[in-house]
Amino acid sequence: MSYRPPESYEELIKLIHDRYDDMSKSYQRIALYLTQNPNDVAVLSVNAIGAKCGIHASSFVRYAQSLGYKGFKELQAVFQRRLSTAAPGFDARVRALEAELGGAKEGELGFLADLVTRDVASLQDLLSNMQAADLVAAAELMEKADTIYLIGQLRSAPVVELLRYVLTMLGKRTVLLDPGGGLATHMAKVSRPTDLLFVVSFRFYATEVVNVAEETAGRGVPIVAITDSTLSPYAKLAKVLFAVPEHEYTFSRSLAAPMCLAQALCVALASRLQKNSSDPRIPVVTGP
Repeated sequence: MSYRPPESYEELIKLIHDRYDDMSKSYQRIALYLTQNPNDVAVLSVNAIGAKCGIHASSFVRYAQSLGYKGFKELQAVFQRRLSTAAPGFDARVRALEAELGGAKEGELGFLADLVTRDVASLQDLLSNMQAADLVAAAELMEKADTIYLIGQLRSAPVVELLRYVLTMLGKRTVLLDPGGGLATHMAKVSRPTDLLFVVSFRFYATEVVNVAEETAGRGVPIVAITDSTLSPYAKLAKVLFAVPEHEYTFSRSLAAPMCLAQALCVALASRLQKNSSDPRIPVVTGP
């Protein structure tokens, strides 16, 4: 039976999402790269893309064929057509910022310059890819929730700690599902459909966080998630999903974009709670 492969980028991404759970581990890695780095896919050779992923180029060819294309170049053409109207990709932003900042620096200042450059690029990427409707929907869910349950472990922990602090200062009933004592899973089970579970989780997704999200969603509790991909385990669970791609760093992966997004959602909530759309404020613990 003949199969017509997707001609548009939107159709291709939908097909990748639909088949993701049934893919092999290597194909899932390829799918993640394609969805997170569409501009690179459009301009790099299959060998260069394979080198970035640590997967042989022949696997990319076979993956393209599994989607109905004759080879990788046919799949790549879909990304190339998209590129004509797309915003600059992460790597292009980094190169532009490096040039603007006067090129590479050495030593400790060079480490700082590299991290700052990449953080700024990731923030630009966040803004250019954000859908205003998602921010509105998440803020509305946060506003009407009786209690906001927060969960995020390992590298995600600083983001949920920030959320706990700001939401508490806004007077919002908030529960951090802290893994300490092994009670996070049990604490989550008291949440109700009138509450909200706010998940922050990136690869490699902490097993307990995934399990809590699945169990909570199964009981009808709405979920807002900040994660790294529309192919993450939370994509089918969340009412609102914010996919903030993680770009490889020489030392670590940055939390600048997820932190900024979390703060933006808190400001949006403050605007609603304070009936102040122009200058909402987050109360502080200490006085002036």
